[in-house]
Amino acid sequence: MIAVKTEQLTCQYASETVLADISFQVRKGEFFIIIGPNGSGKTTLLKTLNSIIRPRHGKIEISGHALETYSRKALARVIAFVPQEVPSDFPFRVREVVLMGRSPHMGMLGLEDEKDQAIAGAAMKFTHVAHLSQRKMSQLSGGERQRVFIARAICQNPQIILLDEPTASLDPGHQIRIMDLMEELKRERKITIIMVSHDINLAAMYGDRLLLLKKGRIVNVGGPEQVLSSESLEAAYDCRLLVGNSPLGDFPQITPVPRRFSQKMF
Repeated sequence: MIAVKTEQLTCQYASETVLADISFQVRKGEFFIIIGPNGSGKTTLLKTLNSIIRPRHGKIEISGHALETYSRKALARVIAFVPQEVPSDFPFRVREVVLMGRSPHMGMLGLEDEKDQAIAGAAMKFTHVAHLSQRKMSQLSGGERQRVFIARAICQNPQIILLDEPTASLDPGHQIRIMDLMEELKRERKITIIMVSHDINLAAMYGDRLLLLKKGRIVNVGGPEQVLSSESLEAAYDCRLLVGNSPLGDFPQITPVPRRFSQKMF
């Protein structure tokens, strides 16, 4: 089953084309990672899938239905979005933030009931932030805030979670915890994960399939072994990159080559 499908998607800011002729599919329950250099249109693509940005041309289908047929509330029952910038000065406690994820399922009064509280509690437990439930967001570390916003997304009970660089500015330990958490959501809850990442090696380790962008166009899409070739990566990033086998498993490991080594090796 196809969770997300785009056909010839084009997005523009004023007269500047940011995405051009983007066509791909994401299967249900897949961990799909979007990579590419700065300015390649990764965040724009993610926001377009969530109807934050409207495309100039092309089609988007979510779970077999045209994106424009969803109301905002109906779409929030299917897709949860975790932004790149998680505010530290959010004037709420952790439990309050997580409960915000229940709003698409609440009635007109917007009051949570025992079921909502139980779902929020389970989401906090799953993301390992239950012990922080009464803390203010301003008292949390970057990694803790990221897990709280992921818990809020889980609270929406979505079929699809979109994440914009959730590991950016985190240390390696927190990066792995976030990625392991996404893998658990895919495996245990069958949630489709679509994530933007700047870390090619994390994408290689965790992604079922990857989409490589450059200047708003697709360079390659497919499994890590297919997308993360020297030819594709060097075409996208305009630098020397060594692609070898990871000692951890059957997936590529990428090493950037500084100029001083490049002159000796090539």
